Amino acid sequence: MKLNTSKRKRFRVSNKVKKFASNDRFRLSISRSTKNISAQIIDDKKSITLLSASSVEKDIKSVKKVNKTELSKIVAEKLAKKAQEKKITKIFFDRGVYKYHGRVKIFAETLRKNGMEF
Repeated sequence: MKLNTSKRKRFRVSNKVKKFASNDRFRLSISRSTKNISAQIIDDKKSITLLSASSVEKDIKSVKKVNKTELSKIVAEKLAKKAQEKKITKIFFDRGVYKYHGRVKIFAETLRKNGMEF
């Protein structure tokens, strides 16, 4: 089965992260579109999603009009708060197909400021 370029990139990055996954760390997978951004904290050993946050959720949508970078910060803060409630501090950052630049970089830096380690 031949994969296109974006799927190959996603598999390459995700498989590197999964290879080094251990019991004390989970994987943070991020996805973004032209308007929204979402993230999930995933336990690869059990194949379940532990937490998720998205800019499509009602409480984030109700915030007045903000640009996309501010939206990334809001979603990252919400995800970090949820993770602290479940006592998750160490994760692996799976950027997927996206370069570590722009909204993805801002998302990661905001998570670090709020106590996440990766």
